[in-house]
Amino acid sequence: MKRPPNLTRKLVLEDPQRIPDGAGGYTETWVALGTLWAEVKSLTGRMAGDSVSLQKYRITLRASPDGFASRPRPDQRFRASNRLYRIDAVAESDPGASYLTCFAVEEVSG
Repeated sequence: MKRPPNLTRKLVLEDPQRIPDGAGGYTETWVALGTLWAEVKSLTGRMAGDSVSLQKYRITLRASPDGFASRPRPDQRFRASNRLYRIDAVAESDPGASYLTCFAVEEVSG
């Protein structure tokens, strides 16, 4: 029997919002949708250019139904203090759809 995920990491789910800039364009800002508890496991990483490394993560959390604000989407991100995880894909992680797996990338400049 597979063990349930260890949901010990507190993450804030953020959604991009476009705000008019008054000159016919817009700026993008991130709005917090809520806090979720998750298990965060690192996968592979690689360098992307001279000073940016890309680290991939598998983030598991309790499932939310499609259409709910608490269900992550690929255009959103998670925030953990000063760390940002861009969500690339979301899928149910078990046959009963009790948990979701989010595949995310953290960009680290250095």
